[in-house]
Amino acid sequence: MNEGVLISAQDLVLNLNDRALLDRASLALSAGDRMGLVGRNGAGKSTFLRILAGEQEPDAGAITRRRDLVTGYLPQAFELDPGLTVLEAARAGAGHVLSLIHEFENLPGHSGRHDHLEERIGQLEGWTVDSRVRTALNQLGCPPDDRKIGSLSGGERRRVALARALIARPDFLMLDEPTNHLDTESVEWITEFLAGYPGGLLVVTHDRHFLDSVATNIVELRNGRFERYDGNYSEYLLQRAEKLATEELSEHKRQMFLRREIEWVRRRPKAQTSKSQARLDRFSAAESAGPPPTEAEMELVIPPPPPLGNRVVEIEGAGMEFGGRRLFSGLDLQFAGGTRIGVTGRNGLGKTTLLRILLGEQAPTEGEVRIGSLTRFNYVDQGRLRVNEDRTVLEEVSDGTEWVQWGDEKLSLRGYLKRFLFTDDRITTQVRHLSGGERSRLLLARVLKRGGNFLVLDEPTNDLDLQTMRVLEEALTLFPGCVLVVSHDRYFLNRVCTGIVAFEGSGRVVFSEGNYDYYLEKRRRATAPTTTGAQREFKVAPAKAAPPAKARKLSFKEQRELEGMEADIQAAEADVAGREERFTDLEFVRLNGSRMADLLAELESAKARVAGLYARWEELEAVRAASAPPAS
Repeated sequence: MNEGVLISAQDLVLNLNDRALLDRASLALSAGDRMGLVGRNGAGKSTFLRILAGEQEPDAGAITRRRDLVTGYLPQAFELDPGLTVLEAARAGAGHVLSLIHEFENLPGHSGRHDHLEERIGQLEGWTVDSRVRTALNQLGCPPDDRKIGSLSGGERRRVALARALIARPDFLMLDEPTNHLDTESVEWITEFLAGYPGGLLVVTHDRHFLDSVATNIVELRNGRFERYDGNYSEYLLQRAEKLATEELSEHKRQMFLRREIEWVRRRPKAQTSKSQARLDRFSAAESAGPPPTEAEMELVIPPPPPLGNRVVEIEGAGMEFGGRRLFSGLDLQFAGGTRIGVTGRNGLGKTTLLRILLGEQAPTEGEVRIGSLTRFNYVDQGRLRVNEDRTVLEEVSDGTEWVQWGDEKLSLRGYLKRFLFTDDRITTQVRHLSGGERSRLLLARVLKRGGNFLVLDEPTNDLDLQTMRVLEEALTLFPGCVLVVSHDRYFLNRVCTGIVAFEGSGRVVFSEGNYDYYLEKRRRATAPTTTGAQREFKVAPAKAAPPAKARKLSFKEQRELEGMEADIQAAEADVAGREERFTDLEFVRLNGSRMADLLAELESAKARVAGLYARWEELEAVRAASAPPAS
């Protein structure tokens, strides 16, 4: 094994039924790698992690590990001892360190292992295990230390399992969907934690903002092989678009060559010279090469909704108290067609309660909720629905009929499932044989089939692959009804939402027009430290102070510019997001392969315009603040 390589996979082969998940796939991971593993659900990402962790054997190939390598692993499907407490389960992740400490503390004074153990414990930061456990449990919003694992919900267990994987500080860390069931603050903490993590990291996640912040290279598992790209997720999208454009151009040239040569091959000159044989060989090679592999794309998946009335949902002055604690108060929201609101905040602050109030399942303790007579809710909860492992995909979605109501028309159930990328053979497959991603698509298909003109989605992106999420985002932005979505996925909130309801703690809940990044920017500016009068008192005045310069005021034109700046920034950010999204569309890449360099330059120009608008906003805000009268 090369120096610096922690773990490597050589020529892995793994077949699932008649599908090759891994086809002589090779990948090496080094100490400095922060690698994001992407690919369609069912491509074999989670399976590959299980092979690296030693929990599954490939059909062929080998895994080589550095001697004394300490690994940490958080699978999608994990097990925790239900009899342990939260604290005990988390500390178990540092079992190898704790065993070294136990051995060290019980060594006789003259033991030759004393210095070696002390050095190894120091390398693993073993003396700070308990403080790191406390930090991880607190920052991830885990239940109290003495709660039994058996009493926790699925999301609570996952947070404990994540803490267990992190606190050991392993040399190599493998995380499979680590941000599932975490709130936005917990995701931000783990993002910062991993940014400073000294070991190697391999992460499978659908959270694109998380990938952008953590990953320094992206590996795509495609058609059984690994394709490696330098940079984070955004850079991967651009590189992949360029690669697909190159493949498209090569395929166009191959087809032109075949069309040009086919007549000559049919004539087959009688004299078999070496030149004619070489020409025939070139034709045979081009013909057998075949086109580059293509991947099926999901279609829009949300059935057309029934029309909305003049009143959809109006929430006025709503507040809620629970167990003597005020969750929130004074919330005003009004929905109309096309409104898409994102809800964020730490767990336990009242997000689920707000959903129940909206759905009419729970009355607020103050304020009023008015629901229109034509409003039809379709609620997709975080747990979704249970599935019958013995039934087929078709049986799970069918409710006794072979049709789905699709607006004013009917769509066959098989045709509907194909929109969720279920092929004919997978439609008749038992649920127990589906991958995690296929299960998510199945549940999404079953729930969305119910229709409705007001979608209420609680963490809809958990376990969806990136391609499926992109199509879901497009479907939601085109949905003519209303959407309320609880999500920790920052990228998703930016792409979909026209407004954000943020639970900020201490009973404070705020509404902000625009996407999540815009809300964060406004919050940052609102909480940024300013120069106060108390701070100015510590400055030494000159012997002869000059009269203070009169603060400049905004001109009428600048005042109008500032008033429109918020809308300008939102439009510019939406333009950038739209341009970036187009690079993920294979048809767009195919049609614009020759213009790719110009399109990338236009994207950079659009990003520069956003930065310029923010700079201008800061400039005008500074002038306005300086000229404002002092507070009484």
